[in-house]
Amino acid sequence: MVELEGALSEYTGARHVVGVNSGTDALVLLLRACGLRPGDEVVVPAFSFIATASSVVLAGGRPVFADIDPDGYGLNPASVAAVAGPATRFVMPVHLFCETADMAGLTAVAARRGLTVVEDSAEAIGMRHDGAHAGLLGAGGVLSFFPTKTLGAIGDAGAVLTDDPGIAEAVGALRHHGRFGPTIDNFPGIATTTGLPGVNSKMDDIQAAVLLTKLGCLEADIRRRALLADRYAERLAGVPGVRRLPSVRPGVRGVFYVYVIEVERRDELAAHLASRGVETEIYYPRPLHLQPCFAELGHEPGDFPNAEKACRHTLALPLYPDLPIGDVDRVCAEIEGFYSGRPE
Repeated sequence: MVELEGALSEYTGARHVVGVNSGTDALVLLLRACGLRPGDEVVVPAFSFIATASSVVLAGGRPVFADIDPDGYGLNPASVAAVAGPATRFVMPVHLFCETADMAGLTAVAARRGLTVVEDSAEAIGMRHDGAHAGLLGAGGVLSFFPTKTLGAIGDAGAVLTDDPGIAEAVGALRHHGRFGPTIDNFPGIATTTGLPGVNSKMDDIQAAVLLTKLGCLEADIRRRALLADRYAERLAGVPGVRRLPSVRPGVRGVFYVYVIEVERRDELAAHLASRGVETEIYYPRPLHLQPCFAELGHEPGDFPNAEKACRHTLALPLYPDLPIGDVDRVCAEIEGFYSGRPE
């Protein structure tokens, strides 16, 4: 694992990389290492994977939802400013699908409000904002190596990225029951470094070995994903019923983890593609503020309209490095036929 941590440090530019059991654990331990106290509020987007908000709860905090940008899927700085209150201590941008969130706008809001920026960069390996790797634009960030990710293991694995030695030291201790070295009670010379109980969240060496091998192919895989994304964009531009294609803001080095479009009659299209042997995925079917587990926060439909609109219209199309160009053409032909009323 140590060798992988060094290789990831070289690839991302992070001064410190700490391998852990999963991307979710990485978020929980990072928040704790950054000083989250019980009841502290963390602003998170209403449109994201459940772990973005559940990690806050697991770390002892309270999620506060904000809307996403109207023209993208990142946390909206104006919405963050609107929902942040006296108990808010953190803001957690999420880098989704193919690009980073608006980090210039978000870090400016955070600076004005005295908030610590912790990045959910779980799916953002290779993404950069003005040259800085995702996860290194605030106090720290995370990576997930779930098998479907751009850099995927053969099981769960994750990592924390940070330039802060104190945060790295705390995460390193927390992942190993809150201590350095052996975890035997009363073992001479063992010092609890965090004052908090830790967990068993060490990365398995087998996963580390797989990731270290695959890291050598990462840039080639990223280029292949970009080529496939360009083909989708070329074929789907102007197709009736396709409302939005992915885009990347200036100054951002995007990486296509998934290829998400917005379409009319989304569920009907997904069913049609499934009937033709084309698997798709909905990111995400329900916004976080309307999830039953967060009902006590009292949100209602309409509270975050951009997030809710995305949940009604987004659809992820097949995208992986080994996908043949001909298969992309076939998927696009099926979509064109569905909206023209002439299925292939």
